[in-house]
Amino acid sequence: MKRLFRKITGYFIKGLLLITPIGITLWIVYQSIRFLRGLLPGEYWLIGIPLVIFSITFLGWLGTVFIQTPITQFIDKTLERIPLVKFIYTSVRDLMSAFMGNEKRFSKPVLVSMQSDGGIYKLGFITQRDLLSLGIEGGKSAVYMPHSYNFSGNLFIVDNQRITPIDGSSEDVMKFIVSGGVTRI
Repeated sequence: MKRLFRKITGYFIKGLLLITPIGITLWIVYQSIRFLRGLLPGEYWLIGIPLVIFSITFLGWLGTVFIQTPITQFIDKTLERIPLVKFIYTSVRDLMSAFMGNEKRFSKPVLVSMQSDGGIYKLGFITQRDLLSLGIEGGKSAVYMPHSYNFSGNLFIVDNQRITPIDGSSEDVMKFIVSGGVTRI
């Protein structure tokens, strides 16, 4: 009975955490429109709706530029000064931005032939096509191959002849790999 109660309580709290930001946002917009309705006569309060949207957007921009970005930059600079932490932090940060950031790097799913006769294949993602900066001659690409049921993988340098692009969603391919092939696409 206690276990059931804890589970229900957990779901209730998760539900609150999900709807509270939405509810507060809707309440603020509603109260702003009510306020404008009291200030502007007749139907002129409708002009206030774009003003409310603009004001909220402007506040979001201000918060990002003057609060979120400086705090994030301060944390980045602080963690990048600590020798071992710098290595771990920057690696994890780059990996996370590759999955979820504005510059998703796992956007080109491919099928790689692991044997010359083509008997074994592995799914992966091209991360770099030009490896000349590493001194690796043309005709090769960097392919990241995630592990199943894990948040890790291996990077392979592969001849382009062994790479076949996959026409599909990189999210679906990633789910398929990470699930060990049991997810339906």
